Amino acid sequence: MRHSFIIFAAIATVAIVGITTNIDAQNNTPAEKKAKHTAAQNARQQQRAERIAAFEKHIDSIVLSQHFRFEPQTMQQLPAGITRNLMNPEYEIQIWGSEVDVCIPYIKGITPPYYPVIFNYVLPYVSGYTTEQTHDGWSITFSSTLYSSNDYTFHLEIYSRYGGALLTISSPFYNSVQYTGNIFGI
Repeated sequence: MRHSFIIFAAIATVAIVGITTNIDAQNNTPAEKKAKHTAAQNARQQQRAERIAAFEKHIDSIVLSQHFRFEPQTMQQLPAGITRNLMNPEYEIQIWGSEVDVCIPYIKGITPPYYPVIFNYVLPYVSGYTTEQTHDGWSITFSSTLYSSNDYTFHLEIYSRYGGALLTISSPFYNSVQYTGNIFGI
């Protein structure tokens, strides 16, 4: 008898809670439901806007510190070469103030057949290092001979708003090679 009373009390409690919830839901008019939905939507939009602004500030601070790395994800010989995915995590360019570490594939050759090489250098200094803020983020340019008789210009476009970066390495003797990727703080 006692067990059946406990079971009856539990079923009655569940039924009352369900009815109360249903009555509360019915008491909300369509205008109230829309107002709640709009308020929640505005709150989510505000949170996303704050996270986007924080991300832009983070990228800006990384660039201004001059201590960051570019990790390429794709490369393409310009003007219309094959886009290649770069899966090797060792490929990167690190900026350490006035010092630059370069470990990145490059495509050499004046006429086909072109041949791939790996630029793997520690550059104690580079010439013409400039950082300029643009509408979408930052533009960084520097050049180096990479211990050869050829001059290579590195042009890095960093998109603070979108979170990506585009690197173009150009040379007077070879076609330019373009890389897409991301930057990270060191």
